[in-house]
Amino acid sequence: MMNKHYMLFEENKISVDDEGFLLFTDDWSPEMGSHIAVDIGVDMSDDHWEVVHFIREQFETNCSIPELRKFLKFLRNLYGKERATRRYVYDLFPYGYGQQACKIAGMRKPLKLMLDL
Repeated sequence: MMNKHYMLFEENKISVDDEGFLLFTDDWSPEMGSHIAVDIGVDMSDDHWEVVHFIREQFETNCSIPELRKFLKFLRNLYGKERATRRYVYDLFPYGYGQQACKIAGMRKPLKLMLDL
């Protein structure tokens, strides 16, 4: 017997894994991202949303979750090397890019732990 997990969002049952990651990325919306953020204790700012939108855009373009180093390169090109640091990302998402940012962005749990390296 398969154990089914779900979260309630706007009176709908949304399929998630046992850690609360969405099973179907198409179920995601910005409102759902906000809901997930509140649930995991992340107070979203424009900087947080920048990370989430980057993950979503990269996923839609490449059908894969971008590694942290790709996001850091994006930041470096936009703002310079002072802001493009792992510390900056961990200040936003203390439990990690893969663990929190990807969850808020509606991704499945990243199989590659290298996302946070």
